[in-house]
Amino acid sequence: MGKPVKHDRFHGRVRGTQRPCDWPGCDQAGEFRAPGPRGSSFDGPGDYRWFCLDHVREFNAGYDWFAGMTPEEILAAQHPVHGWDRQTRAFSPTAGIDAAPRWADFSDPLEAISARARARKPAERQDGRPVTAEERRALDTMGLALDATRHDLRSRYSDLVRRYHPDRNGGDRSFEAKLQAVVEAYQLLRKAAAFA
Repeated sequence: MGKPVKHDRFHGRVRGTQRPCDWPGCDQAGEFRAPGPRGSSFDGPGDYRWFCLDHVREFNAGYDWFAGMTPEEILAAQHPVHGWDRQTRAFSPTAGIDAAPRWADFSDPLEAISARARARKPAERQDGRPVTAEERRALDTMGLALDATRHDLRSRYSDLVRRYHPDRNGGDRSFEAKLQAVVEAYQLLRKAAAFA
């Protein structure tokens, strides 16, 4: 029979790191991680502060997660389904290419940066013409495959304008944002080398 697991009553405690508490003047061990001045971004996983139990409690009591948000952003963040409206990395049209790397998935930050660079490398069509990441996003907006022809582009543009334009769809103005995205995607793609 194995040794029983001893549970720590304080969730998030990291023992044995020999890290001092970051609170000025405290000589206790820093066993609890707290957000640092720089958050996770494209530049890395961010900074953390390490506090003893008393000081992490004090830090948490004064921490304002909503600092810097507008009233509308605060209201949206407090909504019960906040975050569920976003697509996950695997199901987003760009597969998370333009998002910050998931730093925990990599043992070396340079691997994360290298993976991001490979993902941003222009794709190639079957005819050998390169397609940039921006052009790929425009193709996704139009609902076209990577190897679409200029005729496919024009035909799809006409179909989408008929579907989204208020003059063509009975005055329904709820699709104006989609129409704008389609027009911008078409303008980009019609000038792209892949459709020359």
